[in-house]
Amino acid sequence: MCPAPWQGAPSARRKLERVSSSSSAPAPLDVALIGGGIMSATLGALIKQLQPDWTIEIFETLSEVALESSNPWNNAGTGHAALCELNYGKELPDGSFEIDSAVKVNEQFQVSRQFWSYMVSEGMLPEPDGFVNPVPHMSFVWGEANVDFLRRRFEAFKNHPLFAGMEFSDDPAVIRSWTPLLLPGRSKNQPIAATRVAGGTDVDFGALTKDLFSYLTDNGARLHLERKVTGLRREGDLWRIQSKHMVGGTPAVTKARFVFVGAGGGALSLLQKSGIKEAKGFGGFPISGQFFRTDNPAVVARHRAKVYGKAAVGAPPMSVPHLDTRVVDGQASLMFGPYAGFSPKFLKTGSWLDLPLSLRPGNIIPMLAVAKDNFGLVKYLVGELLATKAKKIAALREFMPDANPEDWRLITAGQRVQVIKKDAKKGGVLQFGTEVVAAEDGSIAGLLGASPGASTAVPIMIEVLKRCFPQEFDGWKPELEKMVPTLGRKLSDDPALAEATMASTAEVLSLA
Repeated sequence: MCPAPWQGAPSARRKLERVSSSSSAPAPLDVALIGGGIMSATLGALIKQLQPDWTIEIFETLSEVALESSNPWNNAGTGHAALCELNYGKELPDGSFEIDSAVKVNEQFQVSRQFWSYMVSEGMLPEPDGFVNPVPHMSFVWGEANVDFLRRRFEAFKNHPLFAGMEFSDDPAVIRSWTPLLLPGRSKNQPIAATRVAGGTDVDFGALTKDLFSYLTDNGARLHLERKVTGLRREGDLWRIQSKHMVGGTPAVTKARFVFVGAGGGALSLLQKSGIKEAKGFGGFPISGQFFRTDNPAVVARHRAKVYGKAAVGAPPMSVPHLDTRVVDGQASLMFGPYAGFSPKFLKTGSWLDLPLSLRPGNIIPMLAVAKDNFGLVKYLVGELLATKAKKIAALREFMPDANPEDWRLITAGQRVQVIKKDAKKGGVLQFGTEVVAAEDGSIAGLLGASPGASTAVPIMIEVLKRCFPQEFDGWKPELEKMVPTLGRKLSDDPALAEATMASTAEVLSLA
C-alpha cells in the first residue's frame, strides 16, 4: 500500500512522449484511463500512490494531453471555491440565503488543494507557481437593489469558517483600490458594491494536468497519444477496449480490469457503448462559448482579480459574467465572458453528429422534457447566437465602462455538455454540475457534466475510488489521509482546523 519511492521531479515541463501504438501490454491492464484531462490525471496519480504496482495506460485522441476542457483557455480557471460566484448561495423567497451549496463547493476545493500541496511537498509536482497563483476573488454589482442583495449575502457568509476572510464595501474608493479597472467611466451616482476574498486563486489546469501525467509516465504509466477509443465491451471480468491511431488508422485491442472514462464531452458516447445499465437514460446538451481576451500590458496591470457579477434575469448559471485575471505560462491576461452559443459537438474537436448520435430510446423522453421545461435557456442561447460584437462589447462595458474594443479579441472556449437525467416527476431534468456514472460491479466509471469540474477533481476521484474499489478502500485510507489530512471531515464543522488547513496549503502552494 505504500507509494513507490519518488525518483525526482522533472526539472521542467515538457511535451509528453508518445508511446508506440504497437507496444501493448502482454497481460490485461489494471487501469485504463480514457481521456487526457485533469480527471484522468488526478485519478491516475491517486492510484499510483495507493497501488504503485498496478499497470496504468492512458488513451488520448489528440496530439497532447489537456487540449480540451483542461486547457487554460477553454475554462475559467477560477479555482471554484464559491468565493465570488453568486450562483452559489442563492437568495430564498424570504430574503435569507442558503449557503450550503457554496460551502459544499468550498469544502471540495480545499480537498483538491490538500492533494496538490502533498504532491508538491513530496516533490511529485514541480514548483506550484506553474499551475496555481494567488488572485483575489470578487463579486461586483451595481444598482440599489443589487447593492442591497450583495450586502445581505455578505452578512450570511462572513461568519462562516470557510468565508471568514470575505470583505464588503460600497465605497468606490475602496473598490478602486481592490481593482482600478471597474471604476473609470462609471457614473459617480451609480450605487456599486463588491465583496472580496484576498486568498482566491487562478489555476492553470492545463499545466497541472501535464505535470500529473509527467509524474505518472515517469513512474511506469504509459501514455498513448493520437489514439481514439472506438469501442468498449465487457468480456468476462475484463473490458475490451478497441482503439485506432488517428494518423495511420492502425487498430488495437487492449484489455483492462478497470476503466475510467474521463473524456469530457466524449464520455457519454463511450459509456453508452459500454452497455452498462447505469448509463441508460442520460443525455447531454452541448453549449459552446466565447470570451473576450486581452494581453495588453497596460490594461492587464490595472486588474488583478476574478470578478463575478449577476447573471441576467432568466439566464442559466453558466452565463454569469466575469472579468478574470488568467496566468498562463507566467504571463497574465484578462478574459471577459462567457458569451454562450450552441454547437451539436460534444468536444471542441468533436463531430457535428455528436448530439444526434447520442440519442437513445432511453434518453429521448428526458431530453424532450428538458427542452419543454427550459424554454428560457433556449431563448437565451438564441439571443447569444444573434448577438453582434457591438452588443458583446456593451456587456463588457457594464463591467469596464472605458473598455477599448481594439484591446480585446474573441476566443472560442471549450465545449460544455450539461447532463440530462431521468426524473420520475418531470421526465427529465437539466443538471448544472458533475455526475459520476459507475457500473454496479465497479469495473467501469465515467464522469459527465461541467462546472465546478476541474476544481473539485480530487474529491470526485476519491469518490470514484470509494465506489469502484469498496474492498480496497478501507485499506487505502491511511495513504489517502497522508494526501488529504482532513479526509472524511468537514472543515466547516471545525473553525480551527479550517484555518490551519487553509494556511498550510497556502504556504506550500506559495499562495500566502
